[in-house]
Amino acid sequence: MIPFVKAHACGNDFLIIEEPLAQRRHAELARKLCARNTSVGADGIEFLDRKGNGEFFLRLFNADGSEAELSGNGTRCVAAWLANSEGRQDVALGTHGGVRACHVVEATDPLYLIESEMGVPRVMPRTIEVPGVGNVAGVMVNVGNPHFVLFVDTEDFSAYGHSWQGLGAQISTSPLFPHGTNVEFVRVLSSSEIAFRIFERGCGPTTSSGTGTCASSAAAMSIRDLDRELTAVAEGGPQRTVWPASDAVMRLTGPAEIICRGEVSAL
Repeated sequence: MIPFVKAHACGNDFLIIEEPLAQRRHAELARKLCARNTSVGADGIEFLDRKGNGEFFLRLFNADGSEAELSGNGTRCVAAWLANSEGRQDVALGTHGGVRACHVVEATDPLYLIESEMGVPRVMPRTIEVPGVGNVAGVMVNVGNPHFVLFVDTEDFSAYGHSWQGLGAQISTSPLFPHGTNVEFVRVLSSSEIAFRIFERGCGPTTSSGTGTCASSAAAMSIRDLDRELTAVAEGGPQRTVWPASDAVMRLTGPAEIICRGEVSAL
């Protein structure tokens, strides 16, 4: 049997499994355990590796079995679990996208409000050609993983005559992005608030995304000259970003909640 913890951040849900228990079958476990109708169900699995020197390292596998550099929300879920199980108020979690330092701001077990350091976003405007759509203007943003951000004015977040889900799927798997990309559709609400939708690489539409929140905020601050402190509202709720300057580390604050613990049979 493999013990797991399930947690979510604004509805973006993850399983947390200790690395030795995974027996290196990450992709296989992710595809099986993340299935919504036949297993536990989740957007991905965070495999937690405890290093001998007391450090932690995370490997994130999406629901389709693909590996991603990191997840802002998934990292926060792990930080919440370590606060819940071990009382850690501050923890640095290594990922393939860099180390993410997390601090518990408030705790009302099983709900935790956590601030994370998310690295320095890299922002570059780019227009791409999408078959059947034409030229699509957007912003490439890297926050440890890749994003393509589009600004929209529509209430339903549609763009270029297509639903955000449909266009997001096309862009996410476009040959222009050999390793795929996450796609965000951003609507500016005010100088200090945006709303957005996420098509997540390896998962599809999700209710929230920590790195998607950061990418959307970075694009809005850089391209639309919005405030350097933003509230970013996804379907799963708001998160807060602070980016003092273009060469500074962005900070992300949002909730993470422990849902349950359980065991599943090994494959």
